[in-house]
Amino acid sequence: MNFLAHIYLSGNDPQLTIGNFIGDFVKGGSLTGQYEPQVIKGVALHRAIDEFTDSHQVVQKSKDRLRPKYRHYSGVIIDMFYDYFLAKNWDHFHKTSLPEFAERFYLLLKENEEMLPLKAQRMMPYMEKGNWLVNYGKKEGLHRALSGMARRTSFDSRMDESIVELSKYETEFENEFFEFFPALVTFSNNWIETH
Repeated sequence: MNFLAHIYLSGNDPQLTIGNFIGDFVKGGSLTGQYEPQVIKGVALHRAIDEFTDSHQVVQKSKDRLRPKYRHYSGVIIDMFYDYFLAKNWDHFHKTSLPEFAERFYLLLKENEEMLPLKAQRMMPYMEKGNWLVNYGKKEGLHRALSGMARRTSFDSRMDESIVELSKYETEFENEFFEFFPALVTFSNNWIETH
């Protein structure tokens, strides 16, 4: 769950940020009546970001490196790898330090806890205690996140083993991230302006 990228791509709008954050927790079409319009827009942004990312040729290149071993989990792993590179290179993208940015986001979640889906509410304390957003930028933190995800999958995803490929091909993955991410930022900004 590449939370950091989704939160970052929401800009400074709190409601949009919440919607973008809960995008993986809400299913189905119409959310009218369940959430404020700007939160619903954030969910739609989340889905648009996922669609853009999944179909991008640079991301496909990254996934292809993992696909023989991790098959359909390669996309999830690449999302996490890209969050790792975003956290690792945070100062390149944002004026606010990552620890401060993360702290503000955790506070935003606490202030809006009642509107979060139950699964997100349950995850929140672990996210803050483990400071996931900051720790995504360290291999140990990323490995912990991937191991947790591997434990929760029905099949033997082996996602926890993918840290080996990250270490082996880190330069290639990082170059692909830097090639892709500015295009994603432009896409997200345009989407927000036009919807």
